[in-house]
Amino acid sequence: MTKILLLSDTHGHIDDAILKYAKQADEVWHAGDIGNLVVTDTLEKTKPLRGVFGNIDDHIIQKEFPLNNRFKCEGVDVWITHIGGYPPNYNTKVKDEIKANPPKLFISGHSHILKVMWDKKLGLLHMNPGACGKYGIHQVRTMLRFVIDGAEIKDLEIVELGKR
Repeated sequence: MTKILLLSDTHGHIDDAILKYAKQADEVWHAGDIGNLVVTDTLEKTKPLRGVFGNIDDHIIQKEFPLNNRFKCEGVDVWITHIGGYPPNYNTKVKDEIKANPPKLFISGHSHILKVMWDKKLGLLHMNPGACGKYGIHQVRTMLRFVIDGAEIKDLEIVELGKR
Protein backbone atom coordinates (compact mmCIF):
# COMPACT_ATOMS: atom_id res chain seq x y z
CA MET A 1 0.00 0.00 0.00
CA THR A 2 1.41 3.39 -1.06
CA LYS A 3 -0.06 6.71 0.12
CA ILE A 4 0.28 9.40 -2.55
CA LEU A 5 0.08 13.18 -2.30
CA LEU A 6 -0.56 14.67 -5.75
CA LEU A 7 0.00 18.36 -6.35
CA SER A 8 0.57 20.73 -9.24
CA ASP A 9 1.09 24.34 -10.18
CA THR A 10 3.03 25.48 -7.13
CA HIS A 11 4.56 28.30 -9.19
CA GLY A 12 7.44 28.56 -6.71
CA HIS A 13 5.27 28.39 -3.59
CA ILE A 14 5.82 25.90 -0.76
CA ASP A 15 4.49 26.28 2.76
CA ASP A 16 3.83 24.36 5.98
CA ALA A 17 0.30 23.43 4.88
CA ILE A 18 1.66 21.56 1.85
CA LEU A 19 4.47 20.00 3.89
CA LYS A 20 2.03 18.79 6.55
CA TYR A 21 0.31 16.60 3.95
CA ALA A 22 3.60 15.61 2.30
CA LYS A 23 4.80 14.18 5.62
CA GLN A 24 1.70 11.97 5.80
CA ALA A 25 2.33 10.46 2.34
CA ASP A 26 4.70 7.72 1.23
CA GLU A 27 5.41 9.52 -2.06
CA VAL A 28 4.75 13.01 -3.43
CA TRP A 29 3.95 13.50 -7.13
CA HIS A 30 4.17 16.94 -8.78
CA ALA A 31 2.36 17.48 -12.09
CA GLY A 32 4.37 20.49 -13.25
CA ASP A 33 4.70 24.26 -13.10
CA ILE A 34 7.08 23.82 -10.20
CA GLY A 35 8.36 27.38 -10.53
CA ASN A 36 11.50 27.02 -8.43
CA LEU A 37 13.66 24.07 -7.40
CA VAL A 38 13.29 25.19 -3.77
CA VAL A 39 9.81 23.63 -3.98
CA THR A 40 11.00 20.21 -5.10
CA ASP A 41 14.16 20.27 -2.98
CA THR A 42 12.01 20.92 0.10
CA LEU A 43 9.55 18.16 -0.83
CA GLU A 44 12.40 15.69 -1.52
CA LYS A 45 13.71 16.24 2.01
CA THR A 46 10.34 15.03 3.28
CA LYS A 47 9.41 12.09 1.00
CA PRO A 48 10.37 10.49 -2.32
CA LEU A 49 9.28 12.76 -5.18
CA ARG A 50 8.26 12.09 -8.78
CA GLY A 51 7.42 14.94 -11.11
CA VAL A 52 7.42 16.61 -14.50
CA PHE A 53 8.20 20.10 -15.69
CA GLY A 54 5.47 22.47 -16.80
CA ASN A 55 5.17 25.29 -19.30
CA ILE A 56 6.46 27.96 -16.87
CA ASP A 57 9.48 25.93 -15.77
CA ASP A 58 12.89 27.10 -16.96
CA HIS A 59 15.77 25.06 -18.40
CA ILE A 60 17.16 24.35 -14.92
CA ILE A 61 13.95 22.62 -13.83
CA GLN A 62 13.71 20.92 -17.23
CA LYS A 63 17.11 19.32 -16.58
CA GLU A 64 15.83 17.89 -13.27
CA PHE A 65 12.41 16.68 -14.41
CA PRO A 66 11.06 15.13 -17.65
CA LEU A 67 8.15 16.34 -19.78
CA ASN A 68 6.45 12.95 -19.31
CA ASN A 69 6.97 10.56 -16.43
CA ARG A 70 5.57 7.07 -16.92
CA PHE A 71 6.19 4.48 -14.23
CA LYS A 72 4.63 1.67 -12.22
CA CYS A 73 3.49 2.22 -8.66
CA GLU A 74 2.74 -1.19 -7.26
CA GLY A 75 0.40 -2.67 -9.91
CA VAL A 76 -0.70 0.65 -11.43
CA ASP A 77 0.70 2.04 -14.69
CA VAL A 78 0.96 5.82 -14.10
CA TRP A 79 1.63 8.60 -16.61
CA ILE A 80 2.19 12.17 -15.42
CA THR A 81 2.49 15.12 -17.82
CA HIS A 82 1.72 18.79 -17.28
CA ILE A 83 -0.50 19.60 -20.28
CA GLY A 84 -2.53 16.47 -20.94
CA GLY A 85 -6.11 17.55 -21.59
CA TYR A 86 -9.12 15.59 -20.38
CA PRO A 87 -11.01 12.51 -21.55
CA PRO A 88 -11.79 12.27 -24.41
CA ASN A 89 -10.08 15.52 -25.49
CA TYR A 90 -6.45 14.78 -24.74
CA ASN A 91 -3.65 17.10 -25.79
CA THR A 92 -2.43 16.32 -29.30
CA LYS A 93 1.08 15.61 -27.97
CA VAL A 94 -0.17 12.65 -25.88
CA LYS A 95 -3.38 11.57 -27.63
CA ASP A 96 -1.90 8.92 -29.93
CA GLU A 97 0.18 7.28 -27.20
CA ILE A 98 -2.73 7.25 -24.73
CA LYS A 99 -4.96 5.56 -27.29
CA ALA A 100 -2.28 3.06 -28.33
CA ASN A 101 -1.08 2.24 -24.80
CA PRO A 102 -3.37 3.70 -22.12
CA PRO A 103 -2.07 3.88 -18.55
CA LYS A 104 -4.37 2.97 -15.66
CA LEU A 105 -3.84 6.43 -14.12
CA PHE A 106 -3.26 9.55 -16.24
CA ILE A 107 -2.30 12.73 -14.35
CA SER A 108 -1.97 16.29 -15.60
CA GLY A 109 -1.93 19.79 -14.18
CA HIS A 110 -1.90 23.14 -16.01
CA SER A 111 -5.59 24.15 -15.85
CA HIS A 112 -5.58 24.97 -12.10
CA ILE A 113 -8.95 23.19 -12.05
CA LEU A 114 -9.29 20.13 -9.84
CA LYS A 115 -10.91 17.36 -11.84
CA VAL A 116 -11.08 13.57 -11.50
CA MET A 117 -12.85 11.56 -14.18
CA TRP A 118 -13.01 8.13 -15.77
CA ASP A 119 -12.27 7.51 -19.40
CA LYS A 120 -14.56 4.51 -19.84
CA LYS A 121 -13.51 3.98 -23.44
CA LEU A 122 -9.81 3.61 -22.55
CA GLY A 123 -10.32 2.23 -19.04
CA LEU A 124 -8.22 4.85 -17.30
CA LEU A 125 -8.65 7.27 -14.43
CA HIS A 126 -7.67 10.88 -15.07
CA MET A 127 -6.66 13.18 -12.21
CA ASN A 128 -5.82 16.87 -12.14
CA PRO A 129 -5.13 18.08 -8.57
CA GLY A 130 -5.82 21.74 -9.35
CA ALA A 131 -3.22 24.20 -8.06
CA CYS A 132 -1.70 24.49 -4.62
CA GLY A 133 0.36 27.60 -5.35
CA LYS A 134 -0.78 31.17 -4.90
CA TYR A 135 -0.50 32.31 -8.52
CA GLY A 136 -3.18 31.69 -11.14
CA ILE A 137 -6.89 31.69 -11.88
CA HIS A 138 -7.93 29.31 -9.11
CA GLN A 139 -9.70 30.62 -6.02
CA VAL A 140 -8.96 27.75 -3.62
CA ARG A 141 -5.60 25.96 -3.36
CA THR A 142 -6.07 22.20 -3.81
CA MET A 143 -4.23 18.89 -3.87
CA LEU A 144 -5.30 15.25 -3.99
CA ARG A 145 -4.32 12.32 -1.88
CA PHE A 146 -5.08 8.67 -2.47
CA VAL A 147 -3.81 5.16 -1.94
CA ILE A 148 -2.47 2.67 -4.43
CA ASP A 149 -2.93 -0.84 -3.09
CA GLY A 150 -1.71 -3.43 -5.56
CA ALA A 151 -3.63 -2.72 -8.76
CA GLU A 152 -6.30 -0.67 -6.96
CA ILE A 153 -6.56 3.14 -6.67
CA LYS A 154 -8.65 3.98 -3.63
CA ASP A 155 -9.38 6.38 -0.75
CA LEU A 156 -9.26 9.47 -2.97
CA GLU A 157 -9.49 12.69 -0.97
CA ILE A 158 -9.54 16.36 -1.99
CA VAL A 159 -7.30 18.56 0.14
CA GLU A 160 -8.28 22.23 0.27
CA LEU A 161 -5.60 24.60 1.55
CA GLY A 162 -7.74 27.72 1.63
CA LYS A 163 -7.93 30.79 -0.57
CA ARG A 164 -4.92 31.71 -2.62
